[in-house]
Amino acid sequence: MSYAAPFAGLRVVDLSQGIAGPYCAMLLAQHGADVIKVEPPAGDWSRTLGARYGDQTAFSIAANLGKRSIALDLKEERSRLIVRRLIERADVFFESYRPGVAARLGLGYEALSTLNPRILYVSVSGFGQTGPERERPAVDTTLQAFTGLISVNTGDDGTPHRVGAVVVDMSTALFTFQAVSAALYARTAEPRGRYLQASLMQAGAALQTVNMIANHLEGGVAQPGLTPSGTFPAMDGWLNVTVLRNEEFPALCDAIERPDLKADPRFADNDARFRHVATLTEALAETFRRRPAAEWGERLRAAGIMHERVNTHLDYLRHPHVEASGTVVWLDQPGVGRVPVPWPPGLTPPADGTRRAIAPSLDEHGKEILAELGLSA
Repeated sequence: MSYAAPFAGLRVVDLSQGIAGPYCAMLLAQHGADVIKVEPPAGDWSRTLGARYGDQTAFSIAANLGKRSIALDLKEERSRLIVRRLIERADVFFESYRPGVAARLGLGYEALSTLNPRILYVSVSGFGQTGPERERPAVDTTLQAFTGLISVNTGDDGTPHRVGAVVVDMSTALFTFQAVSAALYARTAEPRGRYLQASLMQAGAALQTVNMIANHLEGGVAQPGLTPSGTFPAMDGWLNVTVLRNEEFPALCDAIERPDLKADPRFADNDARFRHVATLTEALAETFRRRPAAEWGERLRAAGIMHERVNTHLDYLRHPHVEASGTVVWLDQPGVGRVPVPWPPGLTPPADGTRRAIAPSLDEHGKEILAELGLSA
Protein backbone atom coordinates (compact mmCIF):
# COMPACT_ATOMS: atom_id res chain seq x y z
CA MET A 1 0.00 0.00 0.00
CA SER A 2 1.22 3.51 -0.82
CA TYR A 3 -0.13 6.92 -1.71
CA ALA A 4 0.43 6.06 -5.37
CA ALA A 5 -1.48 2.75 -5.13
CA PRO A 6 -3.50 2.63 -1.90
CA PHE A 7 -5.68 -0.23 -3.18
CA ALA A 8 -2.82 -2.44 -4.35
CA GLY A 9 -3.63 -6.07 -3.56
CA LEU A 10 -7.39 -5.59 -3.75
CA ARG A 11 -9.34 -7.66 -6.26
CA VAL A 12 -12.45 -6.31 -7.96
CA VAL A 13 -14.92 -8.17 -10.19
CA ASP A 14 -16.82 -5.75 -12.41
CA LEU A 15 -19.97 -7.00 -14.12
CA SER A 16 -21.41 -3.51 -14.52
CA GLN A 17 -21.90 -1.94 -17.94
CA GLY A 18 -22.17 1.56 -19.36
CA ILE A 19 -20.40 4.39 -17.52
CA ALA A 20 -21.55 4.75 -13.89
CA GLY A 21 -20.42 1.42 -12.45
CA PRO A 22 -17.50 0.87 -14.84
CA TYR A 23 -15.99 4.34 -14.28
CA CYS A 24 -16.14 3.78 -10.52
CA ALA A 25 -14.38 0.43 -10.92
CA MET A 26 -11.86 2.13 -13.23
CA LEU A 27 -10.98 4.54 -10.42
CA LEU A 28 -10.31 1.56 -8.16
CA ALA A 29 -7.95 0.20 -10.83
CA GLN A 30 -6.18 3.54 -11.03
CA HIS A 31 -5.66 3.38 -7.26
CA GLY A 32 -3.92 0.02 -7.63
CA ALA A 33 -6.68 -2.60 -7.48
CA ASP A 34 -6.74 -5.57 -9.86
CA VAL A 35 -10.05 -5.05 -11.65
CA ILE A 36 -11.42 -7.86 -13.81
CA LYS A 37 -14.06 -6.71 -16.27
CA VAL A 38 -16.53 -9.51 -16.99
CA GLU A 39 -18.32 -8.79 -20.26
CA PRO A 40 -20.92 -10.66 -22.31
CA PRO A 41 -19.62 -12.23 -25.54
CA ALA A 42 -20.85 -9.19 -27.50
CA GLY A 43 -19.08 -6.86 -25.06
CA ASP A 44 -20.22 -4.15 -22.65
CA TRP A 45 -22.73 -1.97 -24.50
CA SER A 46 -20.45 1.03 -23.95
CA ARG A 47 -18.37 -0.49 -26.78
CA THR A 48 -21.19 0.40 -29.20
CA LEU A 49 -21.87 4.03 -28.17
CA GLY A 50 -20.84 6.67 -30.69
CA ALA A 51 -17.99 6.29 -33.18
CA ARG A 52 -16.32 2.88 -33.01
CA TYR A 53 -12.61 2.11 -33.27
CA GLY A 54 -12.43 -1.66 -33.51
CA ASP A 55 -14.18 -2.81 -30.34
CA GLN A 56 -13.59 0.49 -28.53
CA THR A 57 -15.41 3.82 -28.25
CA ALA A 58 -14.68 6.97 -26.26
CA PHE A 59 -17.08 5.60 -23.62
CA SER A 60 -15.41 2.20 -23.27
CA ILE A 61 -11.91 3.70 -23.14
CA ALA A 62 -12.84 6.17 -20.39
CA ALA A 63 -14.66 3.53 -18.34
CA ASN A 64 -12.15 0.68 -18.51
CA LEU A 65 -8.60 2.03 -18.30
CA GLY A 66 -6.43 -0.27 -16.24
CA LYS A 67 -8.79 -3.26 -16.17
CA ARG A 68 -8.46 -6.81 -17.47
CA SER A 69 -11.25 -8.21 -19.65
CA ILE A 70 -12.80 -11.65 -19.88
CA ALA A 71 -15.90 -12.47 -21.95
CA LEU A 72 -18.39 -14.87 -20.38
CA ASP A 73 -21.96 -15.83 -21.25
CA LEU A 74 -23.73 -15.80 -17.90
CA LYS A 75 -26.63 -17.74 -19.37
CA GLU A 76 -24.28 -20.73 -19.20
CA GLU A 77 -23.67 -22.50 -15.89
CA ARG A 78 -19.97 -22.86 -16.72
CA SER A 79 -19.59 -19.08 -16.99
CA ARG A 80 -21.47 -18.47 -13.75
CA LEU A 81 -19.15 -20.94 -12.00
CA ILE A 82 -16.13 -19.02 -13.30
CA VAL A 83 -17.58 -15.78 -11.94
CA ARG A 84 -18.18 -17.42 -8.59
CA ARG A 85 -14.55 -18.59 -8.55
CA LEU A 86 -13.49 -15.02 -9.18
CA ILE A 87 -15.72 -13.74 -6.40
CA GLU A 88 -14.35 -16.25 -3.90
CA ARG A 89 -11.09 -14.32 -3.94
CA ALA A 90 -12.49 -10.80 -4.57
CA ASP A 91 -12.88 -7.80 -2.27
CA VAL A 92 -15.43 -5.82 -4.32
CA PHE A 93 -18.14 -6.92 -6.77
CA PHE A 94 -20.05 -4.59 -9.13
CA GLU A 95 -23.29 -5.32 -10.98
CA SER A 96 -25.71 -3.05 -12.83
CA TYR A 97 -28.58 -5.37 -13.65
CA ARG A 98 -32.20 -4.43 -13.10
CA PRO A 99 -33.34 -5.33 -9.58
CA GLY A 100 -33.68 -9.09 -9.16
CA VAL A 101 -31.71 -10.14 -12.25
CA ALA A 102 -28.44 -10.81 -10.41
CA ALA A 103 -30.25 -12.99 -7.87
CA ARG A 104 -31.85 -15.03 -10.68
CA LEU A 105 -28.36 -15.66 -12.05
CA GLY A 106 -27.23 -16.89 -8.65
CA LEU A 107 -25.16 -13.73 -8.19
CA GLY A 108 -27.31 -11.86 -5.67
CA TYR A 109 -25.91 -10.49 -2.43
CA GLU A 110 -27.23 -13.31 -0.23
CA ALA A 111 -25.57 -15.97 -2.37
CA LEU A 112 -22.28 -14.16 -2.83
CA SER A 113 -21.95 -13.06 0.80
CA THR A 114 -22.33 -16.72 1.77
CA LEU A 115 -19.62 -17.62 -0.72
CA ASN A 116 -17.38 -14.74 0.41
CA PRO A 117 -18.46 -13.09 3.68
CA ARG A 118 -15.97 -10.24 3.25
CA ILE A 119 -17.25 -9.14 -0.16
CA LEU A 120 -18.36 -5.55 -0.70
CA TYR A 121 -21.29 -5.93 -3.09
CA VAL A 122 -22.14 -2.85 -5.18
CA SER A 123 -25.42 -2.58 -7.12
CA VAL A 124 -25.69 0.32 -9.57
CA SER A 125 -29.11 0.96 -11.10
CA GLY A 126 -31.17 3.69 -12.71
CA PHE A 127 -33.96 4.22 -10.18
CA GLY A 128 -32.72 2.21 -7.20
CA GLN A 129 -33.66 -1.17 -5.78
CA THR A 130 -37.02 -0.19 -4.26
CA GLY A 131 -40.04 1.88 -5.27
CA PRO A 132 -42.53 1.70 -8.15
CA GLU A 133 -39.99 2.84 -10.80
CA ARG A 134 -37.22 0.39 -9.85
CA GLU A 135 -37.71 -1.90 -12.88
CA ARG A 136 -37.46 0.90 -15.45
CA PRO A 137 -34.47 1.01 -17.79
CA ALA A 138 -32.61 4.28 -17.56
CA VAL A 139 -29.79 6.24 -19.15
CA ASP A 140 -28.17 9.55 -18.25
CA THR A 141 -30.65 11.75 -20.11
CA THR A 142 -33.64 9.94 -18.59
CA LEU A 143 -32.39 10.79 -15.11
CA GLN A 144 -31.50 14.33 -16.10
CA ALA A 145 -35.20 14.72 -16.91
CA PHE A 146 -36.46 12.83 -13.85
CA THR A 147 -34.33 14.73 -11.31
CA GLY A 148 -35.14 18.16 -12.74
CA LEU A 149 -31.72 18.94 -14.23
CA ILE A 150 -33.15 19.50 -17.70
CA SER A 151 -35.76 21.88 -16.29
CA VAL A 152 -33.08 24.35 -15.15
CA ASN A 153 -31.14 24.19 -18.42
CA THR A 154 -33.50 26.23 -20.57
CA GLY A 155 -32.31 27.78 -23.79
CA ASP A 156 -33.26 31.14 -25.27
CA ASP A 157 -36.03 29.35 -27.13
CA GLY A 158 -37.65 28.41 -23.81
CA THR A 159 -37.04 24.71 -24.41
CA PRO A 160 -35.47 22.66 -21.59
CA HIS A 161 -32.30 20.98 -22.86
CA ARG A 162 -30.23 18.08 -21.59
CA VAL A 163 -26.69 18.73 -20.47
CA GLY A 164 -24.41 17.46 -23.23
CA ALA A 165 -22.02 15.60 -20.93
CA VAL A 166 -23.06 12.41 -19.09
CA VAL A 167 -23.08 14.27 -15.78
CA VAL A 168 -25.49 11.91 -13.99
CA ASP A 169 -23.50 8.81 -14.92
CA MET A 170 -20.24 10.44 -13.92
CA SER A 171 -21.57 11.81 -10.64
CA THR A 172 -22.96 8.34 -9.86
CA ALA A 173 -19.48 6.90 -10.43
CA LEU A 174 -17.85 9.49 -8.17
CA PHE A 175 -20.40 9.19 -5.36
CA THR A 176 -20.11 5.41 -5.56
CA PHE A 177 -16.32 5.57 -5.47
CA GLN A 178 -16.40 7.55 -2.23
CA ALA A 179 -18.89 5.06 -0.74
CA VAL A 180 -16.75 2.06 -1.74
CA SER A 181 -13.57 3.72 -0.48
CA ALA A 182 -15.19 4.46 2.87
CA ALA A 183 -16.51 0.89 3.10
CA LEU A 184 -13.06 -0.54 2.35
CA TYR A 185 -11.62 1.57 5.15
CA ALA A 186 -14.37 0.51 7.58
CA ARG A 187 -13.97 -3.15 6.59
CA THR A 188 -10.51 -3.21 8.16
CA ALA A 189 -12.32 -3.34 11.51
CA GLU A 190 -15.37 -5.33 10.40
CA PRO A 191 -15.67 -9.13 10.13
CA ARG A 192 -18.02 -9.02 7.12
CA GLY A 193 -18.51 -7.05 3.97
CA ARG A 194 -21.74 -5.24 3.16
CA TYR A 195 -24.24 -4.44 0.45
CA LEU A 196 -23.98 -1.01 -1.18
CA GLN A 197 -26.47 0.38 -3.64
CA ALA A 198 -26.14 3.42 -5.85
CA SER A 199 -28.56 4.81 -8.39
CA LEU A 200 -28.41 7.41 -11.10
CA MET A 201 -31.55 8.91 -9.57
CA GLN A 202 -29.96 9.43 -6.16
CA ALA A 203 -26.68 10.72 -7.53
CA GLY A 204 -28.38 13.03 -10.03
CA ALA A 205 -30.42 14.57 -7.22
CA ALA A 206 -27.41 14.86 -4.89
CA LEU A 207 -25.57 16.70 -7.65
CA GLN A 208 -28.35 19.32 -7.47
CA THR A 209 -28.59 19.65 -3.68
CA VAL A 210 -28.43 23.45 -3.71
CA ASN A 211 -31.10 23.64 -6.43
CA MET A 212 -33.37 21.21 -4.59
CA ILE A 213 -33.18 23.14 -1.32
CA ALA A 214 -33.61 26.52 -2.99
CA ASN A 215 -36.57 25.43 -5.12
CA HIS A 216 -38.32 23.98 -2.07
CA LEU A 217 -37.79 27.08 0.04
CA GLU A 218 -38.69 29.48 -2.78
CA GLY A 219 -41.82 27.74 -3.98
CA GLY A 220 -40.45 26.04 -7.07
CA VAL A 221 -38.73 28.96 -8.79
CA ALA A 222 -35.35 29.57 -7.23
CA GLN A 223 -33.89 33.05 -7.54
CA PRO A 224 -30.44 33.07 -9.14
CA GLY A 225 -27.76 33.94 -6.63
CA LEU A 226 -25.91 36.26 -9.02
CA THR A 227 -27.22 38.80 -11.53
CA PRO A 228 -25.95 39.25 -14.14
CA SER A 229 -24.52 35.79 -14.64
CA GLY A 230 -24.82 34.33 -18.09
CA THR A 231 -23.47 33.73 -21.56
CA PHE A 232 -23.47 36.57 -24.04
CA PRO A 233 -22.70 36.73 -27.79
CA ALA A 234 -19.47 38.52 -28.68
CA MET A 235 -18.55 39.53 -32.20
CA ASP A 236 -16.74 36.24 -32.81
CA GLY A 237 -18.06 33.75 -30.26
CA TRP A 238 -19.60 33.54 -26.83
CA LEU A 239 -18.53 34.96 -23.49
CA ASN A 240 -19.57 33.84 -20.03
CA VAL A 241 -19.66 36.65 -17.45
CA THR A 242 -20.41 36.43 -13.73
CA VAL A 243 -20.79 39.35 -11.33
CA LEU A 244 -19.99 37.78 -7.97
CA ARG A 245 -20.41 40.80 -5.65
CA ASN A 246 -22.74 43.75 -5.76
CA GLU A 247 -19.85 46.24 -5.98
CA GLU A 248 -18.56 44.52 -9.12
CA PHE A 249 -21.51 45.63 -11.24
CA PRO A 250 -20.33 49.25 -11.57
CA ALA A 251 -16.87 47.95 -12.54
CA LEU A 252 -18.50 45.82 -15.24
CA CYS A 253 -20.39 48.84 -16.57
CA ASP A 254 -17.16 50.85 -16.71
CA ALA A 255 -15.33 48.04 -18.50
CA ILE A 256 -17.97 47.80 -21.23
CA GLU A 257 -18.50 51.58 -21.40
CA ARG A 258 -22.13 51.54 -20.25
CA PRO A 259 -22.43 54.33 -17.64
CA ASP A 260 -26.16 54.38 -18.31
CA LEU A 261 -26.54 50.90 -16.85
CA LYS A 262 -24.50 51.87 -13.78
CA ALA A 263 -26.75 54.87 -13.16
CA ASP A 264 -30.03 53.07 -13.80
CA PRO A 265 -31.92 52.54 -10.49
CA ARG A 266 -33.38 49.30 -11.89
CA PHE A 267 -29.91 47.80 -11.60
CA ALA A 268 -28.86 49.33 -8.27
CA ASP A 269 -28.37 45.99 -6.47
CA ASN A 270 -28.67 42.26 -7.09
CA ASP A 271 -32.35 42.05 -6.11
CA ALA A 272 -33.24 44.95 -8.39
CA ARG A 273 -31.22 43.49 -11.25
CA PHE A 274 -32.98 40.16 -10.83
CA ARG A 275 -36.39 41.85 -11.05
CA HIS A 276 -35.33 43.43 -14.35
CA VAL A 277 -33.08 40.64 -15.57
CA ALA A 278 -34.61 40.45 -19.06
CA THR A 279 -33.98 44.13 -19.75
CA LEU A 280 -30.45 43.95 -18.36
CA THR A 281 -29.61 40.79 -20.31
CA GLU A 282 -30.78 42.36 -23.57
CA ALA A 283 -28.67 45.48 -22.94
CA LEU A 284 -25.56 43.46 -22.13
CA ALA A 285 -26.01 41.19 -25.14
CA GLU A 286 -26.32 44.19 -27.44
CA THR A 287 -23.10 45.63 -26.00
CA PHE A 288 -21.00 42.46 -26.10
CA ARG A 289 -21.85 41.93 -29.78
CA ARG A 290 -19.85 45.06 -30.65
CA ARG A 291 -16.35 43.66 -29.98
CA PRO A 292 -14.39 40.39 -30.25
CA ALA A 293 -14.30 38.07 -27.24
CA ALA A 294 -10.53 38.53 -26.79
CA GLU A 295 -10.90 42.30 -26.43
CA TRP A 296 -13.71 41.91 -23.91
CA GLY A 297 -11.53 39.41 -22.07
CA GLU A 298 -8.75 41.96 -21.66
CA ARG A 299 -11.16 44.59 -20.38
CA LEU A 300 -12.93 42.28 -17.95
CA ARG A 301 -9.66 40.86 -16.63
CA ALA A 302 -8.41 44.38 -15.93
CA ALA A 303 -11.65 45.17 -14.10
CA GLY A 304 -11.48 42.01 -11.99
CA ILE A 305 -14.69 40.56 -13.44
CA MET A 306 -14.93 36.77 -13.67
CA HIS A 307 -15.39 35.72 -17.26
CA GLU A 308 -14.32 33.21 -19.87
CA ARG A 309 -14.71 32.73 -23.56
CA VAL A 310 -16.88 29.67 -24.23
CA ASN A 311 -14.39 27.05 -25.38
CA THR A 312 -15.02 23.89 -27.32
CA HIS A 313 -13.50 20.69 -25.95
CA LEU A 314 -10.71 20.98 -28.50
CA ASP A 315 -10.09 24.59 -27.42
CA TYR A 316 -9.68 23.34 -23.86
CA LEU A 317 -7.29 20.54 -24.81
CA ARG A 318 -5.08 22.99 -26.73
CA HIS A 319 -5.11 25.77 -24.13
CA PRO A 320 -1.62 26.70 -22.88
CA HIS A 321 -2.75 26.59 -19.25
CA VAL A 322 -4.13 23.08 -19.64
CA GLU A 323 -0.89 21.93 -21.25
CA ALA A 324 1.21 23.56 -18.53
CA SER A 325 -0.89 22.20 -15.66
CA GLY A 326 -0.77 18.59 -16.86
CA THR A 327 -4.43 18.02 -16.11
CA VAL A 328 -4.92 16.04 -19.33
CA VAL A 329 -2.84 12.92 -20.00
CA TRP A 330 -2.37 11.54 -23.50
CA LEU A 331 -2.49 7.75 -23.62
CA ASP A 332 -1.86 5.44 -26.57
CA GLN A 333 -4.66 2.90 -27.05
CA PRO A 334 -3.98 -0.16 -29.22
CA GLY A 335 -5.94 0.03 -32.45
CA VAL A 336 -7.20 3.52 -31.62
CA GLY A 337 -4.22 5.85 -31.26
CA ARG A 338 -3.33 8.59 -28.80
CA VAL A 339 -6.30 9.87 -26.80
CA PRO A 340 -6.64 12.73 -24.29
CA VAL A 341 -7.90 11.72 -20.85
CA PRO A 342 -8.77 14.53 -18.39
CA TRP A 343 -7.31 13.13 -15.20
CA PRO A 344 -9.22 13.09 -11.86
CA PRO A 345 -7.83 15.39 -9.15
CA GLY A 346 -5.53 13.84 -6.55
CA LEU A 347 -4.77 10.74 -8.62
CA THR A 348 -1.32 9.99 -10.03
CA PRO A 349 -1.53 9.55 -13.82
CA PRO A 350 -0.29 6.26 -15.28
CA ALA A 351 2.79 5.96 -17.43
CA ASP A 352 1.85 5.64 -21.09
CA GLY A 353 1.92 2.02 -22.26
CA THR A 354 1.44 0.48 -18.80
CA ARG A 355 -1.60 -1.60 -17.88
CA ARG A 356 -3.18 1.31 -15.98
CA ALA A 357 -2.98 3.39 -19.14
CA ILE A 358 -4.77 0.96 -21.48
CA ALA A 359 -8.43 0.01 -21.84
CA PRO A 360 -8.57 -3.71 -22.67
CA SER A 361 -10.06 -5.11 -25.82
CA LEU A 362 -12.91 -7.58 -25.37
CA ASP A 363 -11.71 -10.82 -23.72
CA GLU A 364 -8.09 -9.68 -24.00
CA HIS A 365 -7.16 -11.34 -20.70
CA GLY A 366 -9.55 -14.31 -20.76
CA LYS A 367 -6.90 -17.06 -20.94
CA GLU A 368 -4.72 -15.26 -18.40
CA ILE A 369 -7.56 -14.97 -15.89
CA LEU A 370 -8.67 -18.58 -16.37
CA ALA A 371 -5.08 -19.75 -15.82
CA GLU A 372 -4.96 -17.84 -12.54
CA LEU A 373 -8.04 -19.80 -11.46
CA GLY A 374 -6.37 -23.07 -12.43
CA LEU A 375 -8.67 -23.53 -15.43
CA SER A 376 -7.87 -24.18 -19.06
CA ALA A 377 -9.40 -22.18 -21.90
